[in-house]
Amino acid sequence: MKKISVLLADDHTVVRQGLRALLSAETDIEVVGEAENGRQAVQMAQRLLPNVIVMDIAMPHLNGLEATRQITKEGLPCRLLILSSYADDEYVHQLTEAGAAGYLIKQTASSDLIKAIRETHKGNAFFSPSISKRLLDYYREAYIKGRPLRRRNEQLTSRELEILQLVAEGGVNKEIASALSISVKTVEKHRQQLMNKLNIHDVAGLTRYAIARGVIESHRRFEATLEHGSADGSAGEEQAMDDRAPLSAEVAGADQAAVSGRVPDAVPA
Repeated sequence: MKKISVLLADDHTVVRQGLRALLSAETDIEVVGEAENGRQAVQMAQRLLPNVIVMDIAMPHLNGLEATRQITKEGLPCRLLILSSYADDEYVHQLTEAGAAGYLIKQTASSDLIKAIRETHKGNAFFSPSISKRLLDYYREAYIKGRPLRRRNEQLTSRELEILQLVAEGGVNKEIASALSISVKTVEKHRQQLMNKLNIHDVAGLTRYAIARGVIESHRRFEATLEHGSADGSAGEEQAMDDRAPLSAEVAGADQAAVSGRVPDAVPA
């Protein structure tokens, strides 16, 4: 019997290692690769063509939402399964619209993750129970009240979203151009377009917007600020920082996965 090939995409090494150990115990599942950011996930998906991609949301360079959009747009024969600590309705709606076949929170039982991989491989959808209930309630209410299913948000192109993330992470035009293999002039053009669409005309404002929309996590901008030695856009970030579990908690969660039978929890998306 041919095994289900799986690509793991998560920026936390300890999480990838824990997931690989968990899935390696299944005779019908094989982990064929690991990606530590969204751009790497897209490249590996193109090269490996895995049956299922287990995708995190908040990753550096390219987040899981945009990576999902790009993989779906290319028509690759991969089923996308989101595994994240974010369970907000906005994330769920955006990811399902982008092409995700399933959405699990990281506090889910390991048996549910394994079942989700098998079900999405078959072509079925699979969601954590709490998310399924909210989706059903949302669509039921929308049907009864006869309202549009979703409010459309600012429509940024895939390239503009990539540049938004890189700017918010502290990248300058030359670095962004190099990362995306485009000219500095093209970066400047896209940057101006996204600023005009959002009516935000400074880096600090773009950073706050990116954090609020989950494009990046606030600690990433803080780390980028230290790396670049710049305070630009850092005002107010201390208040925006949300409480995240320390690395020791992540390691403990991964180490306990095999014992407790749960996906490592309390790990940032």
